[in-house]
Amino acid sequence: MSQFAGKRYLVTGAASGIGHEVAEKLVAAGAEVYSLDRNQPTAKVHVHIEVDLSGPASIDEAVGRLDGTFDGLLNIAGIPGTAPGDTVFAVNFLAVRHLTESLLERLTPGGCVVIVSSTAGFGWQERLGAIRELLATDTFEEGARWFADHPQQGNAYNFSKEATTVYTMAMALALGEMGLRINAVLPGPVETPILADFEQSMGKDQLDGVKALLGRHATPDDIAGAALFLLTDQARWINGHPLTVDGGITASVLSGNVPAPQV
Repeated sequence: MSQFAGKRYLVTGAASGIGHEVAEKLVAAGAEVYSLDRNQPTAKVHVHIEVDLSGPASIDEAVGRLDGTFDGLLNIAGIPGTAPGDTVFAVNFLAVRHLTESLLERLTPGGCVVIVSSTAGFGWQERLGAIRELLATDTFEEGARWFADHPQQGNAYNFSKEATTVYTMAMALALGEMGLRINAVLPGPVETPILADFEQSMGKDQLDGVKALLGRHATPDDIAGAALFLLTDQARWINGHPLTVDGGITASVLSGNVPAPQV
């Protein structure tokens, strides 16, 4: 972890769950961590800035308070499908895109963007045409209008994660030309404070079925390790990759060994 010492990272969602674990590990490794979250993190971050990721004005105000350049951006904040659909989509996709593109010029050469998406976005191939239309919008507001005008099958959470995964892949070459990388981590169910919300929105029986196959749900530490790896020099040739970190459930579904969870 010594390669993080003296580097500067911006982490969203650092107040709890995966974001908290990532922030704690970076701080322990000697990094200077800036936190963007609605709540104060317990990790000893260098700077915390309160932000409401559901709207661009708050994001822009937070970005304006940041100083200097960063070695990496970790978009970890997210909300479950129990929230209103437009808010879920705004926080889980539009805010990720808006913040990322607001900070690209402030990432140092060799820097990396890591986005926490989800295996709930497993069906992105089925909606690739719609997602490409969405990605053609230029602003947070245009994206929100597109979402309002194009009701999607399934829930807003799944679609937000499908869009986030495709965005990660679609941005790879553009960021590569800037000397940067972008990758996503796709967890399955994780033992975090909002797991009960996911059980409510996705079905507790479905998530319990996943847990029964694996013996447990993931911990934030399981996911944080993958996110931090993508920041390292060992991952320097990994770009635009959606890294599934789910204990093997997706692999088992794709190989036909188990049926896909209906979430």
